[in-house]
Amino acid sequence: MEEIAELKRRLAEERPQAWDAFPDIGLYMDQIISYMPRQLIHFDEGESLTSAMVNNYIKDGMLPRAEGKRYHRTHLAYLTAICALKQVLSVKDASSLIAAGTSVPDKDAEALYAHFCRELDAALNETAQSLAEDVGEEELPRLALALALRSYADKLACQRVLEILQERRPLLEKSKEKTKKCPKSENE
Repeated sequence: MEEIAELKRRLAEERPQAWDAFPDIGLYMDQIISYMPRQLIHFDEGESLTSAMVNNYIKDGMLPRAEGKRYHRTHLAYLTAICALKQVLSVKDASSLIAAGTSVPDKDAEALYAHFCRELDAALNETAQSLAEDVGEEELPRLALALALRSYADKLACQRVLEILQERRPLLEKSKEKTKKCPKSENE
């Protein structure tokens, strides 16, 4: 079926821009809004990013503030992740996941974005490979059901892992505080 072949091709080929391909100059809000739709695969106009959404992400702490009304690579990377994650997670869960990533020592925005892109690439390739191009019209309901149920199972697992992260975070923070409070030995 031609439409499934096109879906498979797009899933296998279309990717967000790499960090180095992002503009190396600061962009204004309207430029960010027009740039972001090409970062993710879309099949219809659907919901697009708005300046109000960007401002809410900043207010919620998901996105760093603009630097003098200009947005840079870090902002584009975060917005790409936020726009992808909010398709399957609540904004609260997406925020928790992003916060967990940014709390990893020695991980800067570029490294986190590279990891995000690798994971996205693997997920898109896995789904593309699972699609048979010669699927018939009568098989579409089964295919849609299989994809929906896989998505359901993945979402359940993701939600539980996020809950575990939330449960562990206070323990990790207390552990870090104890380490900070411990007096250093003279040999350190």
